[in-house]
Amino acid sequence: MAYLIGIDVGTSSTKAILIEQDGRVVKTVAPEYEFQTPKPLWAESDPADWWAATIDAIKALLEDIDASQVAGLGLTGQMHGLVCLDKAGEVLRPCIMWNDQRTAAQCLEMTTRIGEDDVISITGNPILPGFTAPKIRWVEENEPEVFERIDKVLLPKDYIRYKLSGEFFTDVSDASGTSLLDVQQRRWARYILNEFKWPESWLPEVTESPVASTRLSASAASLTGLRDGLPIIAGGGDQAAQAVGCGIVREGVISATLGTSGVVFAHSDEYRVEPKGRLHAFCHAVPGKWHLMGVMLSAGGAYQWYRNQLCKDAVSSEKETGTDAYELLNEEAAKAPPGCEGLLFLPYLSGERTPYPDPNARGSFVGLSLRHTRAHMTRSVLEGVSFGLNDSLELMRSMGIAPENIVLSGGGANSPLWRQMLADVFDTNCSMVNATEGAAYGAALLAGVGAGVYPSVEEACDRAISTTLDVEPGDNVPCYADFFPRYRNLYPALRFEFEQMADTLQAHAQGRWFTQD
Repeated sequence: MAYLIGIDVGTSSTKAILIEQDGRVVKTVAPEYEFQTPKPLWAESDPADWWAATIDAIKALLEDIDASQVAGLGLTGQMHGLVCLDKAGEVLRPCIMWNDQRTAAQCLEMTTRIGEDDVISITGNPILPGFTAPKIRWVEENEPEVFERIDKVLLPKDYIRYKLSGEFFTDVSDASGTSLLDVQQRRWARYILNEFKWPESWLPEVTESPVASTRLSASAASLTGLRDGLPIIAGGGDQAAQAVGCGIVREGVISATLGTSGVVFAHSDEYRVEPKGRLHAFCHAVPGKWHLMGVMLSAGGAYQWYRNQLCKDAVSSEKETGTDAYELLNEEAAKAPPGCEGLLFLPYLSGERTPYPDPNARGSFVGLSLRHTRAHMTRSVLEGVSFGLNDSLELMRSMGIAPENIVLSGGGANSPLWRQMLADVFDTNCSMVNATEGAAYGAALLAGVGAGVYPSVEEACDRAISTTLDVEPGDNVPCYADFFPRYRNLYPALRFEFEQMADTLQAHAQGRWFTQD
């Protein structure tokens, strides 16, 4: 019996999973740590915390098995983070994380120097504050004493690879989120590096995701209990690894994740770029393939806000009876008709990313009348999020992606009402699968490919992942086909007011709010 390990270096914990070669989960652990916000817009983490958590996690996985039976270890983790090492391999400063927003000025400057069209053509994406390259530029401009000592630039999971092996490698899917990869050619973008005079030697060697790029060192074996020389597989960024973990490895199969944010992820057999950069275009963890991804910032988070702020009686009832507040609200929502008699909800509570990269966008109920009850409002929140996810799906369709099945995951997918609503809004068959462990599970499957347990990523998913639930589009498809265009008309109609409101609020915050006599 061969075992496989997947390690996911997350924002606040390192999740590790042990599976058997048939895909059965044996054990999961997730040692936690904290990240810091030393200044407004900043988010930093100490890589030493990830390493300590990784050692603890691996030891915990091995407690009840023969470590010599572990065939391979795969890595995944939070994308975009900047880890700077000196020539001795020591960390120069805390990691600047994916959710750090300090680099708006650097993004604008880099985009202007390279050219917006070239940025999107080469990297598949706009240069965004969360990405890695503008963070390097920020260090260059604000911490020259650190910048001058940089010898290697790593992503979070690749720092753990370095600690496990002493070698520097990354994979194409994680590298796609740096703004430094030629995503079509699947290699570092020398044009961008040369523009800023950053040496390519700073960057790790980039490989396909299932490649056994390194092996466990003797010192790491001693610390973890794993065998010396164990293959360490390149792995992938967390989104690509999670897609592998739920079987999104063939064109036509798409995933929609209803977590706090919402993610629509599509496998693509060819390099496709949305001309305005409204979808992310990254290399996939499947060799020679790509993926498109749309992200809405408030999906399940919008429903959580609605529950907490406007449905306190349901929250109190949950505490008293144990019946989940969301179940109570879903029962109410099911009593309202589809389309909510013209009530629409815009879920832009945190701004938006896809299809409108607008931090000033805001949530709105539009169409309220005296006929509307809380049941209507609750259902309109679910419908608004569903329409928001459909925005990404429609962009993908316009680029030649023909969805045959959409795999649903995340907490929101546990609702039968919401599952059926999504199938109706998408007008596409939806399903759920047996694999629910996310990116770490995908990393373990990639480890199996790299270690020779499976012949390919596709075969690994076929063996380990099966459908547990199917949802076909129902009678509400025509209704939602009527209301979706009306939903789409709202943001363009309100965009100017969102911008003006943001300016007004900023003036108020700066003390420039005066009452006229």
